[in-house]
Amino acid sequence: MKLSADVSAIVTGGASGLGYATAQALSARGVKVALFDKNAEIGPERAASIGGVFCEVDVMDHDSVVAGFAKARAANGQERVLVNCAGGGFGAFKTVSRNKETGAIEPYPVDKYELTLKLNLVGSFRCITLSAAGMMTLEPTEDGDRGAIVNTASVAAEEGQIGQVAYASAKAGVVGMTLPIARDLSNEAIRINTILPGIFDTPLLARAKPHVKAALSASVPYPKRLGAAEEYARLALEMITNGYFNGEDVRLDGAIRMTPR
Repeated sequence: MKLSADVSAIVTGGASGLGYATAQALSARGVKVALFDKNAEIGPERAASIGGVFCEVDVMDHDSVVAGFAKARAANGQERVLVNCAGGGFGAFKTVSRNKETGAIEPYPVDKYELTLKLNLVGSFRCITLSAAGMMTLEPTEDGDRGAIVNTASVAAEEGQIGQVAYASAKAGVVGMTLPIARDLSNEAIRINTILPGIFDTPLLARAKPHVKAALSASVPYPKRLGAAEEYARLALEMITNGYFNGEDVRLDGAIRMTPR
């Protein structure tokens, strides 16, 4: 798909980190961009900085997402591009833990597990199905695409660490739905791919102490540093613009393989 002012895009989690870097990269190619994000403090400013539109959206809430799509489409027209970067976790818990002080056996707080899946997996799929339904109303571009979707998983989908069972299984679900969705949408000329980032220098890690960031950087085989959001954005744009890129799950991680801890 050729990127130009004739194309509009929606980026979830677009007000910071990987999402904002991707929104910037799309805008630099002339694309009209709408940012979906819960953060109404920085969202409007970030959207204005790229000439885009901010939509206060919680991907865990169906009505909120529907309203976001309506606002984005009213401003920019029907999107041909969706990039899902919204995600996160609700704490680290083992499947079953033993309290170190009391010795009590404590099962995983299942409500936290459900929230993690609702945010990372269901939230992504909610945006995909609503966006793809809109893309199907469009005529294909000159190169044949009606639309392109990029999801964000994590290397945790393949190497979840101790305490990461909820996050790892949610992101594994994102990986697992990539090929079936690509097949579902194949007759409609809509492509979908997923990026599995390693350890990236995002706002979440910005709060980490220097020695923690240094240790994380040292754990990457090469290059021994954290990933840059701009590197994620470049891969996302390649997935969007390369018409033969479809149904793929691609690691972007400096060859890291996560250890149990």
